[in-house]
Amino acid sequence: MSGFELDPRLAADSVFVADGPLSQVRLMNDRRYPWLVLVPRVNNVSEWLDLDGGQQRLLLAEINQAGALIRAVPAVQKLNIGALGNIVRQLHIHLVGRHEGDAAWPGPVWGHGQAERYDEAAIVAEASRWRERLG
Repeated sequence: MSGFELDPRLAADSVFVADGPLSQVRLMNDRRYPWLVLVPRVNNVSEWLDLDGGQQRLLLAEINQAGALIRAVPAVQKLNIGALGNIVRQLHIHLVGRHEGDAAWPGPVWGHGQAERYDEAAIVAEASRWRERLG
């Protein structure tokens, strides 16, 4: 995992929360949704199938942990999990808490309206809260 480089678009749209066993956990800078992104710290990987079996199992465990935490957020009725990679090729997994009446419901969050960015103090505090939840 040495020499890991985060895609600049992911870096611009999210903030670091923590490093898991395989992935960097990041908070999307859009306060409309509880939204984490897992980015495996493996270079030159764009698809789940590019990971070896052990890496896939680690990523699945990380998805399960982060997903359970998002589902525990009050008002979350549905967990969306996606790994599109059409624009940002670097493998990354979105975990988004959804509820009826949210800004994009029932459609996908991608391309729906403008992100409502946290101010600097709020995003630092929110990342810290997620870090604590992750243990």
